[in-house]
Amino acid sequence: MDVRHLLLLRDLAERGSVHAVAAATHRTPSAVSQQLKVAARELGAVLVEPSGRGLRLTDAGRLLADSATDVAAALERAEAAWQEFRGSPAGTVSMAMLPSAATFLLPDVLADVESVGIGLRCHDVDVAELEFAALVADHDIVLAHSLTADAPAGTGGLAAVHLVREPLDIALPRGHRLAGQAALRPEELVDEDWIGVPAGFPFDTVLQGIERRTGRTLRVCQRLKDNRLIEALVGAGHGVAVLPRFTTPTDGDVVLRPLREVPTGRHVFAVMRRDRAERRAVRWVRESLVRAADRAA
Repeated sequence: MDVRHLLLLRDLAERGSVHAVAAATHRTPSAVSQQLKVAARELGAVLVEPSGRGLRLTDAGRLLADSATDVAAALERAEAAWQEFRGSPAGTVSMAMLPSAATFLLPDVLADVESVGIGLRCHDVDVAELEFAALVADHDIVLAHSLTADAPAGTGGLAAVHLVREPLDIALPRGHRLAGQAALRPEELVDEDWIGVPAGFPFDTVLQGIERRTGRTLRVCQRLKDNRLIEALVGAGHGVAVLPRFTTPTDGDVVLRPLREVPTGRHVFAVMRRDRAERRAVRWVRESLVRAADRAA
């Protein structure tokens, strides 16, 4: 049984189409289709079947695709043991990072990896919580977040390491009528103009919690992803918002105040495919993330 055939079937299961597999693996669709035919011939089973204009895995193909991660993980453990024997981690690690969490984690991690010669390729992404899991197909580590201590939604079956809980506060203009209070209650915020995040992003859960607590619908004037842009609008008096405590500057026009009676705080995770989590270089970067998170907390 050729491991490459198992990994090809897993790619098809994860990416959903021959064209997507071809684009991700730098092959032509015809080359991928040919390799699927070779795999079917050598394994003596029908592995894919027509579905609309594309192909889908048969039960046999799905069984083999599900086995691929276990096989790949065993190979990665063997490679990690070999690198351990030879002395030091090696290779390049690709990491997709939620920018607002990477802001307080990445500087220390980069200093760590430079000291041992690991290459770290960083990609900033800001997606809805359910979309983080799909990023593991193209990256060794995905820095994601959730509003609960459970791993981000959709990451079942993946390796997920909890790094840190970061408090989420209410951001107010410095001259706001509530800025002098030590903490805020939901009832005090229902008549404010809000600068929110897109639906499905974790910070939106805080606004939903305020609505449930008060029975009122909040007035969300803008829905934006970029925290620095949100800070600028809050500081200029265009509304209030939910922002992370560790990385929001409070020496200018914005102040942060904790919110009572509604669960807040986001949990940051390192999410990996189980086979890639076995790579020694990936383990080293993951451990560096844990150390950086401990220092930030």
